[in-house]
Amino acid sequence: MIKKLFACLLPWPLRRRWLAFAFGYRIHPTARIGLAWVFPRQLELGEHSSIGHLTVVKGLTLLRLGAHASIGRGCWITGFPEGGARHFTHLPERRPELLVGAHSAITNRHLIDCTDSVSLGEFTTFAGFSSQILTHSIDLSANRQSAAPVRIGSYCFVGTNSVLLGGSALPDFCVLGAKSLLNKAQTVTHTLYAGTPAVAVKELPTDLAYFQRLTGFVD
Repeated sequence: MIKKLFACLLPWPLRRRWLAFAFGYRIHPTARIGLAWVFPRQLELGEHSSIGHLTVVKGLTLLRLGAHASIGRGCWITGFPEGGARHFTHLPERRPELLVGAHSAITNRHLIDCTDSVSLGEFTTFAGFSSQILTHSIDLSANRQSAAPVRIGSYCFVGTNSVLLGGSALPDFCVLGAKSLLNKAQTVTHTLYAGTPAVAVKELPTDLAYFQRLTGFVD
């Protein structure tokens, strides 16, 4: 704890070096973390990746951001650590991790539960604010805590104030409409999914400019 508190007091150039020395984190010289509490067991930040102010990351085995990937301000990202407790012992392959592909962005003020793996592909935007990813819940039939991963593909767009539950998946080149509930693994690409629960609403053209981007930034 003392090492973590000390790290938070340092200006970023010194903090980056201290995080690498004290925690073994792999942080590219061009990556940056704001005034935030970011302490997974393993941290890998690619070139020009960033984490914004007032974001909290704790309880994760791994946080990996690809090149030019970003997590915005005020996000709360937690996981249930591996081992040492009675919960989730029936899930030996559970991985409390967040993997964000190159040029993808998680914007501001989202809640992400990484009790099991959460992954975003490349060029994806987890947009707006106040969306939730919940990988764990109570299995009522077995009367125990359980968890399942959430996968968001590449070139996806997740609208504001959405909820994604454990075991759900959004395929590549898809949009999840605002205020939607994704509660299962969808499989059809180039589709707008929306509603509670989310269902396929319409097919999306393959030539949309958003699907052709070479950089994550949108003008």
